[in-house]
Amino acid sequence: MTTEATLPATSASPTTRQVWTRARGVALAVVLLLAAAVVIATIRSDTRHGTLDPRSADPKGSRAVAELLADRGVDTRVVTTLDEARAAAAENTTLLVASPDLLTHRQQSRLHSATAVSGGRTVLIAPGSWSIERLVPGVTADPATSLDSELSPDCTLPAAQRAGTADLGGVRYTTTHLNADECYPSERLATLLRVPEATGDGDSIVLGAPDILHNERLDEQGNASLALQLLGSRPHLVWYLPSLSDTSAANEDDERSFFDLLPSGWLWGTLQLFIAAAVAALWRARRLGPLVPEKLPVAIRASETVEGRARLYRKANARDRAAAALRSTTRTRLAPLVGVPVSQAHAPEALLPALSAHLHNHGDGQALHTLLFGPPPSDDTALIALADQLDALEREVRRP
Repeated sequence: MTTEATLPATSASPTTRQVWTRARGVALAVVLLLAAAVVIATIRSDTRHGTLDPRSADPKGSRAVAELLADRGVDTRVVTTLDEARAAAAENTTLLVASPDLLTHRQQSRLHSATAVSGGRTVLIAPGSWSIERLVPGVTADPATSLDSELSPDCTLPAAQRAGTADLGGVRYTTTHLNADECYPSERLATLLRVPEATGDGDSIVLGAPDILHNERLDEQGNASLALQLLGSRPHLVWYLPSLSDTSAANEDDERSFFDLLPSGWLWGTLQLFIAAAVAALWRARRLGPLVPEKLPVAIRASETVEGRARLYRKANARDRAAAALRSTTRTRLAPLVGVPVSQAHAPEALLPALSAHLHNHGDGQALHTLLFGPPPSDDTALIALADQLDALEREVRRP
C-alpha cells in the first residue's frame, strides 16, 4: 500500500479563512449597495407612479388641479402623441407639455411651429437645455438648478401677484425677450417665465418645477391659485404626456446619446468624483520620489523563498527558466574555483577549457557544454536529472 506525500502548506497557498478575511469587506460593501438599490427602486417606483397625470390621485399626480379646473368650466383632455398635441393647438386652448425633455429635437421643432401661430397658451413644465431653446427661442436654461421652493413673485404678472408665494424653484431661465415676464426669481434668475407671441394674444409659460401641480402640494402657499390662473385662462386644456411609443419619434437623426439623457447634476457630480479620486491617488502615491529601501518586518527563511519560486515555476510550467537559473548559478560558483573571472563565467570559450583542465576524470568538453549551456529539459524528470548532474559537477570541482 502506497501513501501519497502531502506537501505542507506555505505562504503561497492561502487558506480559506485568509481568503474570507481579505474579501469580506468587499462582499459586505456589495451586499449593502444591492440592498440600497432595491430600497431606492422600491421607494421611487411608488412615488413616481402617475407623475403629472391629471387622471392620477397619487401624491405626484395632478388630478386635484384638473377637478378644480372642471368646476370652473375648463375641460381637460389627455393626449400622448405629438400629432394630437399639434392638432389641439388653438386660440381657445391651453396646451400643457408635461415632460418636454422627452421630445426629440425634430418633435420639438414641429411642436413649436404649431404653437407659435396658434394664438393659444403653451405651458412647459421644467424644460431643460435639451428642449427650451427650440420650444421657446430666446430662452436659455441655466445649468445650476435652484434648491429653493418657497419663492415670491417679484414681477408684474397679474396671476403671480394674486397667487403670492408659491412652490417653484427647480430650473432657472434667462431670456432675451424684452417684453417677457420674469417671475419667482432664485438668485436673480427666473423660475417662471411668460413670453408673449410676436403676433396675436398667444403666449408661452415656462415653469422651472412641477410642484404647484402635484396633488400633495396644491393646498400649500399660493400653488392652487397660480396653477388655476395659468391653466384656466382658456376654456379647453390639452394635457400632453409625451410617450416613448409615439411613432413620430421613430427613425429620426437626432437621437440623444447616453450623456444627453443624464441630468446636468449627475455629470457635475461625476466630474467631482474623478477629481477627488485623482487627489486621493496623488496623496496615496508611493513613488513620487526615489525608491527607499525598507527592512522587512519579519525574517523570511531562504528555504521558503526557494520553495515559493519553485512552486511558481512549476505552476507556470517554466522548465526553461528553472533550468536557466540552475545553470547560471552553477556557472557563477564554478568560475572562481577554476580561475575564471566571474564576468566571463557565462562565456563557454572561457569557462569550458579551464573546467576541463581542472577535472581529472571528466574531460569530455561536449558533455560539459551540454550540461552547462545545453537546451532546456523536455519534462520534469529531465529537469531533476539536470539539477543532480550540476550538483555532482560542483562537488567534483570542489573536491581537493
